[in-house]
Amino acid sequence: MTHQTPTQDIATHDLGTAGQTRASSPGMPKAAWGAVVSMALCVAVLIASEFMPVSLLSPIATELGVTEGRAGQAISISGIFAVITSLFVAGLTRRVDRRLVLASFSLMLVISGVIVTVSPNYLVLMIGRALLGVAIGGFWSMSTSIVMRLVPEDAVPKGLAMLNAGNAIAATISAPLGSLLGSYIGWRGAFFAVVPLALVALVWQWISLPPLPPRRIVAGDGSSNVFLLLLRRHVAIGMASILFLFMGQFALFTYLRPFLETVTAVSISTLSLLLLLMGLAGVIGTTLVSPLLRTRLFPVLIAIPLIMAAIALGLIAFGSSAASTAVLLIGWGLFGTAAPVGWGTWLSRTMPDDAEAGGGLQVATIQLAITLGASAGGMLFDTAGWWTTFLFAAVLLAGSSLLAATAWHSERRRHQAASSPTFVTPKQGPWT
Repeated sequence: MTHQTPTQDIATHDLGTAGQTRASSPGMPKAAWGAVVSMALCVAVLIASEFMPVSLLSPIATELGVTEGRAGQAISISGIFAVITSLFVAGLTRRVDRRLVLASFSLMLVISGVIVTVSPNYLVLMIGRALLGVAIGGFWSMSTSIVMRLVPEDAVPKGLAMLNAGNAIAATISAPLGSLLGSYIGWRGAFFAVVPLALVALVWQWISLPPLPPRRIVAGDGSSNVFLLLLRRHVAIGMASILFLFMGQFALFTYLRPFLETVTAVSISTLSLLLLLMGLAGVIGTTLVSPLLRTRLFPVLIAIPLIMAAIALGLIAFGSSAASTAVLLIGWGLFGTAAPVGWGTWLSRTMPDDAEAGGGLQVATIQLAITLGASAGGMLFDTAGWWTTFLFAAVLLAGSSLLAATAWHSERRRHQAASSPTFVTPKQGPWT
């Protein structure tokens, strides 16, 4: 097989907009791995900052004089601004060097951490969290297309895996680390602990990222078709399943600490240990699910939220038992962290020529789901009791499973229609 460089015509044809991006940057180095690692570090800090409040709701609420439900809106507000940013960032920054855009979002991450750390009241705290949402939405939406410009075509999966590794590590350590740091240096100290890492990521990016001038806008560019993707039935159903999945996950996950403190009645050290075990189980789940996705994508997408719904009901029934709760939370981490890997695989197979638009839409959907889930879960937690929040999560997760099954049926019909002699068969991955 003849080796092809990333700028060859055939690569441009196969990659669509990604190929155009690559071809428009002939001076790019063969692989800027230092820049990719710096982005992975920034992703880890972003995710750690986003979910830090999960393990610090109680002390935040006590010091600022608000309920734990209102304190949980610190996650909701960042989600709202992440949704807005992810939908419009490509259009607003289309004439700006991507290196400067990424650096700006990293700087926002630093400023957000400082604002939250010194916030004298609830309003200032929410302003800092809103700024974090802008950084999250912008950075995540552009990360895939930028990695495609930093490394050769055959190394793109490795580059994206490095970003997801930063995500998984942050998801693993943010909650237990926040709880542990909060018990020794307070919740403000826990939030400030991520600021030096954000500064390192910012400086590293600026040094390692080459100039990334905006690519030429061409007709049919996927970046302008974020909303048009929803006109495709199979895409709309898949995004609805993603919405329900993350709504259910974060309606429960956001309020784990109050649940563990008041219902399971665990100590701070036990709380930190449970959150750590849940995170480690998530890393294992991400590793185990990857081989299954090659041939059993939709069965996995259907099974995961159904199992998580059963776990939510199990927490309602056995939440007063520390041993039972520990087992259930390990199961929650095992399956919950694997779910995004599955839907990321679905995106790459369903929209290979619209990956940039699809990625922006998926980021917006996930952030909207986190916002709605945390908000609705907080209102139920304050007004009707913790168990209603967990029951609400179980219903949403069951709905996600049903929608995933519907998406599978829709995809099989679409694939069969595309295989008809009347149609030109598109490139597709395995859907068995």
